[in-house]
Amino acid sequence: MFNDIGRVTQALSEQQYIATEEISTVMFLADKLGKPLLAEGPAGVGKTELAKAWSKVTGRPLIRLQCYEGLDESKALYEWEYAKQMLYTQLLRDKLSQILAESNTLNEAADRLAQEDDVFFSERFLLARPLLRAITSPEPVVLLIDEIDRADAEFEAFLLEILSDFQVSVPELGTISAEHQPTVVLTSNNTRELSEALKRRCLYLFIDYPTHESELQIVQMAVPELNQKLANQAVEAVQSLRQLDLKKKPSVSETIDWAKALVMLNADTLDRATLENTLTVLLKHENDVQKARRAMQAGREHPLNRRGGLGGRLGRRGGDDWPN
Repeated sequence: MFNDIGRVTQALSEQQYIATEEISTVMFLADKLGKPLLAEGPAGVGKTELAKAWSKVTGRPLIRLQCYEGLDESKALYEWEYAKQMLYTQLLRDKLSQILAESNTLNEAADRLAQEDDVFFSERFLLARPLLRAITSPEPVVLLIDEIDRADAEFEAFLLEILSDFQVSVPELGTISAEHQPTVVLTSNNTRELSEALKRRCLYLFIDYPTHESELQIVQMAVPELNQKLANQAVEAVQSLRQLDLKKKPSVSETIDWAKALVMLNADTLDRATLENTLTVLLKHENDVQKARRAMQAGREHPLNRRGGLGGRLGRRGGDDWPN
C-alpha cells in the first residue's frame, strides 16, 4: 500500500497524526511484514490514536477490543446466544415433541436430541465478539487490542494462537481461520510486564511524550483557533510540568484539552493567574497540583524557574503576562 516511509508520514499527517520517523518506519514494516505491532508508552501519548489513524489511511474498518482485568474468551471471542436458543427451542417445541415421541427408550430420545445439536450450536446463534469479528470479516480490518497490560496473563496467553496463526478454535464449530489477515495493533501503558512470548510475535514501538516542536504541531493542528504565541506558551508550560516528579504527567490529550480551554476562556497570553486556575485541566491529582504550585513559587534553581522553562516566567507576580 505504501512504497516508502515518507508516504506513511504524509498519510498519517493527513489524518491529523504527527508521526516521528521511528513511528512511520515501524508502521511501514508492520504493514509490509504482516506482523502485529505492540506500542508501549505513557498513557495519552497517541498509541490508540495511531491505530485509529492507520484505520483511516488504509480505509480498513477499526475493530477495538478494550482490555480490562477479568476479561476472558467469552467477552473477547464469542458467546452463544442462549436466550435466542431458548426461543428457537420454544418455536420448535412441536417438532421436538414429535421426534422424542417416536423414541422407544430414554437413550434413544437422548440420541435423537443430540442429533439436533448442530442446529442449536451453529453460526446463527453465535455472537461474535471483537476477536472473532476481526477474523471472520469479509474485508481486511485493523484490530486494536487496547491496554493489553490491563488484562490477565491467562488472556495474554490465549492471544498467542491468534497472533501466530490468525485463527481461533470454537469447540462446537472447529477451527476458524482468517479470510483476510487483520492489521493488529496492541497498546500497553506498562502497568505490568508483558510476556516474552507475546513480544516475540510483535514488532515493538515505544511512544514517549513528544518534543516541544512535535507537540506544538499537534496543538496547532488540533486547535487551530489558538494563536501562535499562546500555543507556544502552553506547550512550553506542559513540557516543563513533565520535568516534575508527578504521579501522573500531563498527556498529549490533556495538552489539547487545555489548549481548547484557553480558547474558551478567550485568553490571548498565558499569565500566572490563568495557569493556576486551569492547572486541574492538566493535572488530575491534588498532590500534583500542589507540587506544581510550589514549583511556581520556588527559586531559580528549580527546573520550572530556569530560563526557557515555566521558569523565570512563573517566578513573576501573579497576573503578569509571560514574555514572548
